[in-house]
Amino acid sequence: MTDDAADSDETDVAADDEDTNPVAEIAERASNDPFCETVGIDLASVHPGYAETMLTVEERHLNFHGTPHGGAVYALADAAFAAASNTGSKTAVALETNISYFAAVDVGETLRAVAEETHLGGRTAAYDVRVTDETGDPVATFRGRVYRFDD
Repeated sequence: MTDDAADSDETDVAADDEDTNPVAEIAERASNDPFCETVGIDLASVHPGYAETMLTVEERHLNFHGTPHGGAVYALADAAFAAASNTGSKTAVALETNISYFAAVDVGETLRAVAEETHLGGRTAAYDVRVTDETGDPVATFRGRVYRFDD
């Protein structure tokens, strides 16, 4: 993700050994995601079935209304969803997602997306992602479902 994450606190990872722990592996891969680096999304925390991402809103994230573009908020939620859904031993890819927007924030504010697993089946899993502002007020909710491959 962005260089700012490397300069600040390390990503909170539930892991002992990167070579054998899928959580540590996904934390490493997600922290180096080229799209997230471009957008400015940082991985803050990752644990089995759980991930947090952060984005500080900049001018480049605004739409023509002067508010954060829905795509920037969606990308933040999707990054948390992707990290949380890939913390197990199986590769997970999105089957479907949806997002609802509640509020906009100002430039300089930091958004946080928290993804949590809500269902784990044989080949599918579901996740809820809450996007909040710095005070914890809701900005958006995102739901996603993944297909889990047998690796």
